[in-house]
Amino acid sequence: MDITVVEGDITTQKVDAVVNAANRGMRGGGGVDGAIHRAGGPAVLEDCVRRFPRGLATGDAGWTTAGEMPARWVIHVVGPNYNAGETDRSLLTSCYRRALEVADELGARTVAFPLISAGIYGWPKDDAVAAALEVFRSADTQVTEARIVALGRPSYDLVRRSLG
Repeated sequence: MDITVVEGDITTQKVDAVVNAANRGMRGGGGVDGAIHRAGGPAVLEDCVRRFPRGLATGDAGWTTAGEMPARWVIHVVGPNYNAGETDRSLLTSCYRRALEVADELGARTVAFPLISAGIYGWPKDDAVAAALEVFRSADTQVTEARIVALGRPSYDLVRRSLG
Protein backbone atom coordinates (compact mmCIF):
# COMPACT_ATOMS: atom_id res chain seq x y z
CA MET A 1 0.00 0.00 0.00
CA ASP A 2 1.26 3.46 -0.89
CA ILE A 3 1.12 5.96 1.97
CA THR A 4 0.86 9.52 0.69
CA VAL A 5 0.24 12.93 2.23
CA VAL A 6 -1.43 16.02 0.82
CA GLU A 7 -2.18 19.36 2.41
CA GLY A 8 -5.80 20.29 1.96
CA ASP A 9 -9.46 19.61 2.53
CA ILE A 10 -10.51 15.99 3.02
CA THR A 11 -13.98 16.71 1.61
CA THR A 12 -12.57 17.46 -1.87
CA GLN A 13 -10.42 14.34 -2.25
CA LYS A 14 -11.12 12.24 -5.33
CA VAL A 15 -10.81 8.83 -3.66
CA ASP A 16 -13.07 5.83 -3.15
CA ALA A 17 -13.63 6.67 0.53
CA VAL A 18 -12.88 9.45 2.98
CA VAL A 19 -12.51 8.74 6.68
CA ASN A 20 -14.51 10.88 9.08
CA ALA A 21 -13.27 11.50 12.60
CA ALA A 22 -16.77 11.33 14.07
CA ASN A 23 -18.14 11.51 17.57
CA ARG A 24 -20.00 8.57 19.14
CA GLY A 25 -23.42 9.94 18.21
CA MET A 26 -22.57 10.24 14.49
CA ARG A 27 -24.87 13.19 13.99
CA GLY A 28 -22.34 15.77 12.84
CA GLY A 29 -20.14 18.00 14.95
CA GLY A 30 -17.07 20.18 14.68
CA GLY A 31 -13.77 19.73 12.90
CA VAL A 32 -13.55 17.02 10.22
CA ASP A 33 -16.99 15.68 11.19
CA GLY A 34 -18.74 19.01 10.63
CA ALA A 35 -16.88 19.59 7.35
CA ILE A 36 -17.87 16.16 6.01
CA HIS A 37 -21.52 16.59 6.96
CA ARG A 38 -21.63 20.07 5.37
CA ALA A 39 -19.89 18.95 2.16
CA GLY A 40 -21.80 15.68 1.83
CA GLY A 41 -25.18 17.26 2.45
CA PRO A 42 -28.20 15.74 4.18
CA ALA A 43 -27.70 12.26 2.68
CA VAL A 44 -24.72 11.63 5.00
CA LEU A 45 -26.69 12.41 8.15
CA GLU A 46 -29.73 10.46 6.92
CA ASP A 47 -27.51 7.41 6.31
CA CYS A 48 -25.87 7.80 9.76
CA VAL A 49 -29.26 7.89 11.46
CA ARG A 50 -30.55 4.90 9.48
CA ARG A 51 -27.47 2.68 9.71
CA PHE A 52 -26.24 3.68 13.20
CA PRO A 53 -29.24 4.60 15.35
CA ARG A 54 -27.12 4.24 18.49
CA GLY A 55 -23.90 5.61 16.98
CA LEU A 56 -20.58 3.78 17.24
CA ALA A 57 -18.19 2.88 20.04
CA THR A 58 -14.80 4.55 20.38
CA GLY A 59 -12.31 2.70 18.17
CA ASP A 60 -14.95 1.32 15.81
CA ALA A 61 -15.84 2.18 12.21
CA GLY A 62 -18.83 2.05 9.86
CA TRP A 63 -19.68 3.47 6.45
CA THR A 64 -22.27 5.66 4.81
CA THR A 65 -22.75 7.33 1.46
CA ALA A 66 -20.50 10.33 0.77
CA GLY A 67 -23.48 12.30 -0.52
CA GLU A 68 -22.34 15.23 -2.63
CA MET A 69 -18.59 14.73 -2.09
CA PRO A 70 -16.39 13.31 -4.89
CA ALA A 71 -15.74 10.14 -2.85
CA ARG A 72 -18.19 7.26 -2.99
CA TRP A 73 -18.24 6.45 0.73
CA VAL A 74 -17.53 7.95 4.13
CA ILE A 75 -15.94 5.60 6.63
CA HIS A 76 -16.80 7.01 10.04
CA VAL A 77 -14.47 6.24 12.95
CA VAL A 78 -14.79 7.34 16.55
CA GLY A 79 -11.40 8.32 17.90
CA PRO A 80 -10.53 8.65 21.56
CA ASN A 81 -10.97 12.10 23.12
CA TYR A 82 -7.55 12.72 24.67
CA ASN A 83 -8.74 15.98 26.24
CA ALA A 84 -11.46 14.02 28.10
CA GLY A 85 -8.96 11.49 29.46
CA GLU A 86 -9.34 8.82 26.76
CA THR A 87 -5.61 8.13 26.37
CA ASP A 88 -5.66 4.41 25.44
CA ARG A 89 -3.57 4.38 22.25
CA SER A 90 -5.06 1.04 21.17
CA LEU A 91 -8.38 2.86 20.60
CA LEU A 92 -6.62 5.21 18.18
CA THR A 93 -4.86 2.44 16.25
CA SER A 94 -8.15 0.53 16.20
CA CYS A 95 -9.71 3.42 14.26
CA TYR A 96 -7.15 3.10 11.47
CA ARG A 97 -7.29 -0.71 11.44
CA ARG A 98 -11.12 -0.80 11.43
CA ALA A 99 -11.26 1.85 8.69
CA LEU A 100 -9.06 -0.33 6.48
CA GLU A 101 -11.23 -3.39 7.26
CA VAL A 102 -14.38 -1.46 6.27
CA ALA A 103 -12.62 -0.22 3.11
CA ASP A 104 -11.85 -3.84 2.21
CA GLU A 105 -15.50 -4.83 2.78
CA LEU A 106 -16.58 -2.02 0.43
CA GLY A 107 -13.91 -2.71 -2.20
CA ALA A 108 -12.45 0.78 -1.68
CA ARG A 109 -8.86 0.96 -2.94
CA THR A 110 -8.05 4.62 -2.32
CA VAL A 111 -8.84 6.05 1.11
CA ALA A 112 -8.21 9.56 2.48
CA PHE A 113 -7.61 9.84 6.23
CA PRO A 114 -7.48 12.82 8.58
CA LEU A 115 -5.17 12.66 11.59
CA ILE A 116 -7.75 10.98 13.80
CA SER A 117 -8.20 12.54 17.25
CA ALA A 118 -5.39 15.07 16.62
CA GLY A 119 -7.71 18.07 16.24
CA ILE A 120 -10.31 19.09 18.78
CA TYR A 121 -9.84 15.78 20.67
CA GLY A 122 -6.27 16.83 21.46
CA TRP A 123 -4.23 13.69 20.71
CA PRO A 124 -0.55 14.73 20.38
CA LYS A 125 0.03 15.17 16.64
CA ASP A 126 3.38 13.39 16.49
CA ASP A 127 1.87 10.29 18.09
CA ALA A 128 -1.26 10.52 15.92
CA VAL A 129 0.99 10.39 12.85
CA ALA A 130 3.06 7.54 14.32
CA ALA A 131 -0.11 5.53 15.11
CA ALA A 132 -1.44 5.96 11.55
CA LEU A 133 1.85 4.96 9.93
CA GLU A 134 2.27 1.99 12.29
CA VAL A 135 -1.11 0.59 11.22
CA PHE A 136 -0.67 1.39 7.52
CA ARG A 137 2.78 -0.19 7.34
CA SER A 138 1.65 -3.44 8.97
CA ALA A 139 -1.82 -3.74 7.41
CA ASP A 140 -2.97 -6.74 5.39
CA THR A 141 -5.39 -4.88 3.13
CA GLN A 142 -6.55 -4.49 -0.45
CA VAL A 143 -6.32 -0.69 -0.11
CA THR A 144 -3.71 0.55 -2.59
CA GLU A 145 -3.38 4.12 -1.28
CA ALA A 146 -3.78 5.48 2.24
CA ARG A 147 -3.72 9.25 1.76
CA ILE A 148 -3.24 11.36 4.87
CA VAL A 149 -4.91 14.72 4.34
CA ALA A 150 -3.16 17.28 6.52
CA LEU A 151 -4.95 20.48 7.45
CA GLY A 152 -2.26 23.15 7.33
CA ARG A 153 1.43 23.24 6.48
CA PRO A 154 2.74 22.31 9.98
CA SER A 155 0.75 19.05 9.98
CA TYR A 156 1.75 18.34 6.38
CA ASP A 157 5.43 18.88 7.21
CA LEU A 158 5.16 16.61 10.26
CA VAL A 159 3.67 13.78 8.18
CA ARG A 160 6.26 14.27 5.39
CA ARG A 161 9.12 14.03 7.90
CA SER A 162 7.56 10.93 9.47
CA LEU A 163 7.23 9.26 6.07
CA GLY A 164 11.00 9.70 5.59
